Amino acid sequence: MSENVHAAQTPEKTGAVSEIVEIVKTVVYALLIALVLRVLFFQPFTIPSASMEPNLYQGDYIIVSKFSYGYSRHSIPFSPPIFSGRVLEHKPQRGDIVVFKLPRDGHTDYVKRVIGLPGDRIQMKNGLLYLNDKQVPRTFVGTVKEDSGYGFIRDVASYRETLPGGKTFLTNDFGADGELDNTEVFVVPEGHYFMMGDNRDNSSDSRVPPEAGGVGYVPAENLVGKAQIILLSWQPGASVLKPWTWILDARPSRFFHVLQ
Repeated sequence: MSENVHAAQTPEKTGAVSEIVEIVKTVVYALLIALVLRVLFFQPFTIPSASMEPNLYQGDYIIVSKFSYGYSRHSIPFSPPIFSGRVLEHKPQRGDIVVFKLPRDGHTDYVKRVIGLPGDRIQMKNGLLYLNDKQVPRTFVGTVKEDSGYGFIRDVASYRETLPGGKTFLTNDFGADGELDNTEVFVVPEGHYFMMGDNRDNSSDSRVPPEAGGVGYVPAENLVGKAQIILLSWQPGASVLKPWTWILDARPSRFFHVLQ
């Protein structure tokens, strides 16, 4: 007749198992806390292009507040289709810098500035922005250097625009003859927003329809959050795998810069 034999664990083995369990629990708790913070409060993003110059540069590391506009399924990693619309919705204002999910795929993160609210009429004429049939006032600031991204530096004009409501910010302009400098009149549908890059001639935004590879109108559900601060910034070419670039390619003058 066989007997069940139970091996007694030594105190050392029991202690080791308990320590492993505590480590696993600590990691799980930390991941849950990080997930809650990411979903409800703040999320970091890296700027991948020059479309928001002169206010956001490629290599800027920004922090976005998730609670500014309430929450949608896009507030959750991978945008699971668990509900539609927004919860605790707060509407963005003209001039806010917003991170949103690209409408045509629902997954790619874009960052632009809110120019048009639902019902607004938007048009570009000879490089000038018109909002509800009135030109948005702008003043010439000067000429700045901009990296074209193709190996040469070009001079561009810098202007300060002022939207209705008083929001003011800088824009870059290559001239009045670009393909996006003269457009049709866009009427923003209800529940949508019209986004534009501050680098007006180097931005694929709501002026370009989705079928042409652009953004089109952005549904309120697609808003991820409001860009609040540039936390850190590095020149293009900096790499985690090249530790010396962490210092040599850093742009400390942009660290902790509050966005307007």
